[in-house]
Amino acid sequence: MVIAAVSKILLASSRTLRCFSVDSPLTEEARQVVCRLPNLRDLWMVIEKDTQLPLVTLPNLTDLTIKYDHDSDWLRVFYGATFGKLAAVTFYCESEQIGGFLEAFRRVTLERSARNTLSTFRLYTSCSWNPNYSSLLQFTQLTILVIQSSCRGGCSSTVDDDVVTNLAQAMPRLRTLELGDPPCREIRTGVTVKGLVALANHCPNLCNLRVHFHVASLHIPLEASGMASGTVPTVLWRGCALTNLKVGEIPIPEETMSTVALTLSIIFPNIKEIDCVDDNWEEIVDAICITREIIDSQSKDRPLSTP
Repeated sequence: MVIAAVSKILLASSRTLRCFSVDSPLTEEARQVVCRLPNLRDLWMVIEKDTQLPLVTLPNLTDLTIKYDHDSDWLRVFYGATFGKLAAVTFYCESEQIGGFLEAFRRVTLERSARNTLSTFRLYTSCSWNPNYSSLLQFTQLTILVIQSSCRGGCSSTVDDDVVTNLAQAMPRLRTLELGDPPCREIRTGVTVKGLVALANHCPNLCNLRVHFHVASLHIPLEASGMASGTVPTVLWRGCALTNLKVGEIPIPEETMSTVALTLSIIFPNIKEIDCVDDNWEEIVDAICITREIIDSQSKDRPLSTP
């Protein structure tokens, strides 16, 4: 009854429809229509298993959300599709076999204009997954990249310095970067201070960050982490806009808090909020604000030198 009712509403309003966002499958006739609406800007689709999809021709679509709960090829909506203005795509997948999805997505959009217009890519899955992030490097216009997978049963993150550095260099417009689940307590592979500096350097507009990282690497003097002696304190990465850092369950020992606060204030001087489980991180935010006030006071008396 719901499918029939939703489909009937769609058919009755198809001439003027600009947004269709309904968490329900459609009848075959309605599917034919919704995939060819010339004025449609925003589309949320629920694709049932083995559903036959018509050729998608949506020249004005800017936002596409697909929810898929089975193991079949749920990228088939892109095969032969025409997307002239697609800017944001979001996938919700409960499939147990997500596998090489990112590589498959890159292949089906390789010859499509979507690769040049896409600014937002989100994928949410409840399974443990180790994606090949390099498949996304050709999407250079991305400002939002969110890939959420599960750490249930053990840390599943494979994000390291090379991953975030390659993404940062390829996507300098990034404003939000969230990879994997909120950081867990037992991080096997993670970003170090070197990767965080690369993000700050290459992505000046980055505001929100969630990656698994090794807090122990923030205890080390920045010169020892691969930075040239003297460059970090003079550059101060003041161009990086990061205000929100999501650290999840990463613990922080009290004896290292002052060093961590100083290091983060140098890399990300604009931090205002840290999403955390360990309350010690709240004190880090306070310390960063104090450090920022000191740096701002000193900069008024002495101009920053260039690297």
